[in-house]
Amino acid sequence: MARCEVCFRHCEIKEGGIGFCGARSCREGKVYASNYGRVTSLALDPIEKKPLNRFHPGSKIVSVGSYGCNLRCPFCQNDEISWSDYALGLSKPENADQTEELTPEELVEIADHYRDKGNIGIAFTYNEPLVGYEYVRDAAKLSHEKGMLNVLVTNGCAELSVLDEISPYIDAMNIDLKGFTDKYYNETLGGNRDMVMRFIEKAVARCHVELTTLIVPGENDSENEMRGISSWIADLKSVCNNKTGADVPLHISRFFPGFKMTDRPATDVAHIYHLADIAREKLKYVYTGNC
Repeated sequence: MARCEVCFRHCEIKEGGIGFCGARSCREGKVYASNYGRVTSLALDPIEKKPLNRFHPGSKIVSVGSYGCNLRCPFCQNDEISWSDYALGLSKPENADQTEELTPEELVEIADHYRDKGNIGIAFTYNEPLVGYEYVRDAAKLSHEKGMLNVLVTNGCAELSVLDEISPYIDAMNIDLKGFTDKYYNETLGGNRDMVMRFIEKAVARCHVELTTLIVPGENDSENEMRGISSWIADLKSVCNNKTGADVPLHISRFFPGFKMTDRPATDVAHIYHLADIAREKLKYVYTGNC
């Protein structure tokens, strides 16, 4: 048995077993990433799709995903690779013959090949990349050696030791700040708000960071909560390039019912715009999504 140190769960994993995220296992008394090099998704995306609006706008980036996640968001848009039976190691995917084994070297070679299509590097995204941070670290290091950039799209629910491992090789992050109450994070999402906030505080001092909040009706859609989120972001003190917290972009996105959360309507577009106006009282760069 071994203890995983990636996130707040600190899973005690039995020999041959698998952790809560479905991506970390125990072998010979040590925890390792069982999803290392196992790619479920690969695409050349606009950088704005990450979403990153103030990091090399107009460029494209090779986006790669594996499987597994340490949260259980009931509205997950990538549930098949994040917390389906397959993602948890309980079954094989229907498209198993379409999954791909890619070494870090092979991934970097693909990214390099697409430079003439506008590609600037690699984005680790789709599932939660930090449950397999070793692959992110190894591929991102090689990508830097080729003169390319690296992006991380994450829920930010990881120990700072993981951030320390990867941050020398990451140029930009989009981090979910899904809400501003422990009840929503702990009970609805199965996460840990304090851990995410600590992760964000450290990340903004190391690279370009943009944040995303998905507005779910009846969960995190109040004016007070948006004021809390935007005020906290604005008060961040130590950010890169001599910027202030008010310079950190916030993406406010519209919810659509799906997966395990179909009991409420899509977020009202007018309300998204209203919350964005509230956020702009504190922040310079506020964007609306899915509207």
